[in-house]
Amino acid sequence: MARMDARAAGVLVGPPPAVPRARRRLWRTLRRGSGPFNLAFLVLVVAAALFAPVITRYDPTASEVTQRLRPPAWQGGGSRAHLLGTDQLGRDVFARLVYGARISLIVGMSTVTISAVLGSGLGMIAGYYEGRLGAVLMRAADVQLAFPFLLLAIAIVAVLGIGLLNVILILGIAGWVTFGRLARGQVLSIKQKEYVEAARAVGASETVILSRHIFPNLLTPIIVLATATVANNIVVEASLTFLGLGVQPDLPSWGNMLAGARDYLYVGWWMSVFPGAALTLTVLTMNLLGDWLRDYLDPTLRNV
Repeated sequence: MARMDARAAGVLVGPPPAVPRARRRLWRTLRRGSGPFNLAFLVLVVAAALFAPVITRYDPTASEVTQRLRPPAWQGGGSRAHLLGTDQLGRDVFARLVYGARISLIVGMSTVTISAVLGSGLGMIAGYYEGRLGAVLMRAADVQLAFPFLLLAIAIVAVLGIGLLNVILILGIAGWVTFGRLARGQVLSIKQKEYVEAARAVGASETVILSRHIFPNLLTPIIVLATATVANNIVVEASLTFLGLGVQPDLPSWGNMLAGARDYLYVGWWMSVFPGAALTLTVLTMNLLGDWLRDYLDPTLRNV
């Protein structure tokens, strides 16, 4: 009876309900960080790209000269039919903005996947075996790092030609260096740990050691680096496209929109502002999400 009275009075009696440690840590991180907002924005961008035909009824490549350079709907001369206005060829800016998200996300995700798989694999080999093979791989990485990334991409695109597939392959292969150096440094440290030595002592093969004891410990830094690399590759793709060395001019991409708007800055400000804002917000959100993931996944940067 006394126990029930104490509970009714708001006095805690006995131990509190057990809450998993990971759940408490995640809840503290959600409350103090901007991760959920960044994640929600990225989900919105992905959803807009996936359901572009449902969101807008306009063809992003269809031109209508009679509707060219229409301002946004809230500005004088604008129309509700074209919420964000039209470009110099009469194409709907909102439709091109939504469909352009597809190109940016495809390039960002595909290139990072290629870079992460290739770089992490080579970095693990270079770090675990060291010796001549590791030295050759790292010298190749040093040679590639000696060239500015954007200039190297421009040179390769100029040789192979423009195209979405070429851009993905070039950025994906050129980005292996960062992942490779990160993986190698982590492996050099991890392979000296006691649990790795214990696995060797019980006769575990090198494949088992790499896959079960070393690779899982690489996932956290690789995931954090991947989020920042996605944002960087989206900017590089837009830069190459703006220079005429990226995706085909007929594809609706944010880089193509910015390239087409540079001659209409004074008469069609909306043609450059909206794709520029979409590019900036997406890249900024991905970078902030990477910082949040680092704080959550790295045990040295969080309070448990």
